[in-house]
Amino acid sequence: MHCKQLLILTLPLVLAIACSRDEPPTEPPAVDSTADSATEREAGTAQSGEDAGPAGDSSRTALDWAGTYSGVLPCASCPGIDTRITLDEDGDFERSSLYIDEDPDPKTETGRFSWNNAGSRITLESADGGLQQYLVGENSLIQLDRSGERVTGDHAGQYMLHKHINDPAIEGRRWRLVELRGQPVAAGENAQGATLTLRPEDAVAAGNASCNTFSGTYAIKSGQRISFGRNMAVTMKACPDMSVESALLEVLQQADNYSLGEDGTLSLNRARMAPLARFEEES
Repeated sequence: MHCKQLLILTLPLVLAIACSRDEPPTEPPAVDSTADSATEREAGTAQSGEDAGPAGDSSRTALDWAGTYSGVLPCASCPGIDTRITLDEDGDFERSSLYIDEDPDPKTETGRFSWNNAGSRITLESADGGLQQYLVGENSLIQLDRSGERVTGDHAGQYMLHKHINDPAIEGRRWRLVELRGQPVAAGENAQGATLTLRPEDAVAAGNASCNTFSGTYAIKSGQRISFGRNMAVTMKACPDMSVESALLEVLQQADNYSLGEDGTLSLNRARMAPLARFEEES
């Protein structure tokens, strides 16, 4: 009798255990990946200029971000906005913007900038309260739209500013023009030899264009890229032959890269075309 009661009592327990094993396993709670996706978008890739450095680091801690950046940003009413931004270690910035073919002089503003918590982007706040965000990458700043998002579309790649670097191989030396657009150049009877000097201490290109002297900003960037300021200051002396001067000043606006020959000559080039101008170092 006792055995029958025990069997009756244990049977429901066995059935309950068996039923519980037939139930599907409970799914783990869903993980919200929004934060990870946002971090991934901000980290980006080195090719697009958004590399935030090794895992655990950020642009703020892993990159040498302090310095000057420049480039020509898109403009709805002009050929472009020649933009230059200098970031200081202490959080100050200076930004100049020149609307090409519209303004003779750039607009300059100063202020403070701050980092986001991820250390991947900065916000520039000018004296008038204006705000602008940039992603900070390896030797680059990428301007973001008003919502803090990357600009998309055909002109997306044009919103990048590149950092200026130094190259002692060409800076701090006096270069004499010896060839212009494939033709040899020599000083005429009434003209000095055309020269070019790149001063790294103030990023000024100065020299003699064969008649008048000139000076203006320049920028060297990675990949032996170079650009010269569009608002070059030139004296107004008249000379019998201004052809070399006119052509040289035009070349300075067209050049976008440079190279050094095995013989030590400096060439200013545009894309992969033949050198626009060649210079020899003066002793």
